[in-house]
Amino acid sequence: MNRDVLLWCLAVVAAISAAAAVALIVRTRALGARKRKFEAESAQRLAEAERSLLTARTDLQKFRDEQDSALQEAERTAEESTKAVLKGAARFLQSLAAEQTTLLDGIQRKYGGHAVLADLLDVNHANAQMARKAQGIAVMCGAPLGRRNQPASVYDVVRSAQGQIRNFSRVEIMQQSGIALKASAVAPVALAVAELLDNAASFSQHDAPIEVTFQRVQSNLCIVIDDAGVGMSDEDRQKATALLSGDNVPRLSQLGTQPKFGLPVVGLNARQYGFKVDVTGVSRYGGVRAVVLLPEELWTMEETPPPVQETPVRRIRHIPMAEDEPEDRTVHGLPKRGERQAPTASVTDAGGSSGKSARTLKKASRGAGGLAAIQRGTMSGRAVEVPSSEGTEDA
Repeated sequence: MNRDVLLWCLAVVAAISAAAAVALIVRTRALGARKRKFEAESAQRLAEAERSLLTARTDLQKFRDEQDSALQEAERTAEESTKAVLKGAARFLQSLAAEQTTLLDGIQRKYGGHAVLADLLDVNHANAQMARKAQGIAVMCGAPLGRRNQPASVYDVVRSAQGQIRNFSRVEIMQQSGIALKASAVAPVALAVAELLDNAASFSQHDAPIEVTFQRVQSNLCIVIDDAGVGMSDEDRQKATALLSGDNVPRLSQLGTQPKFGLPVVGLNARQYGFKVDVTGVSRYGGVRAVVLLPEELWTMEETPPPVQETPVRRIRHIPMAEDEPEDRTVHGLPKRGERQAPTASVTDAGGSSGKSARTLKKASRGAGGLAAIQRGTMSGRAVEVPSSEGTEDA
């Protein structure tokens, strides 16, 4: 009896255990299914979130690109507008400077012997500096240089550049060259040399020398400028080399509140007209050595004029003087020397003092000496046609 009860208990326990196992298996399978469903839903949601994130990133990058493009376009438009305004103003200043130069040249030719010549030369010198600054601004804004039809001696071109800087008297051209620049290279080389001479004079003592020499290296012509300034650091040399290469032209807004157009203008000219400028050398005075290297396409040898044949004395025929111009002669038939006459002043001295007039004439001749010599040497180097003004006075 007890055995049967025990067996029934065991059977019931086995049945309950089997039922519990079956229920546990069913529950586990249900939980597994729910887990897989949840994982699938989570994966789907994650994929959708990733797609949304990718779309958002794409839209954000597109917005950034559009924003950068809009900013660049705005900067380019502002730069072009600024350049257009500055170019019009610079052209107008160039026209005024050219007109003033013409007027001053005419006055100097008309009143060349007058004591006011020294003051006129000083005014003309200041006008030449203003014209160079205006020309540099115009070139920086994309304006072309003036046109020229004939070559010019490289010596005259350097003399022209010398006459366009403030401390022109410190520049010494050591020798003649016998070489002429072709017409297309006269204006850009003159402007480049003027800017380099101005830098040499600005970054050295007021009495320090500035020497210019000419050297032929293989098929190239080198204009070498040596100063006795403070030199440049490695960082300054790198910046100057980058500007003189002309590859990366700085924007006008990057030139500072007191813009320096010198080296950028030289770099633009060098890249456009096919010559090179280097300022990494050291001069024999410990300053900077600037070298303008001109390839053979930009220069040629000067043409030597044919010698003038003197007419033999026996072929000179006597030309009788006009009847209304009698001539005094010696007993041997030679014309007599006339008496030396003092120059007549065109402006009456209010004080009537001859000493004051003499001092005035002496001052004029002394002050006009240096500038007059430069002007005589720069006529051929300065004869460049200035482009007409693109704007009016209101521009």
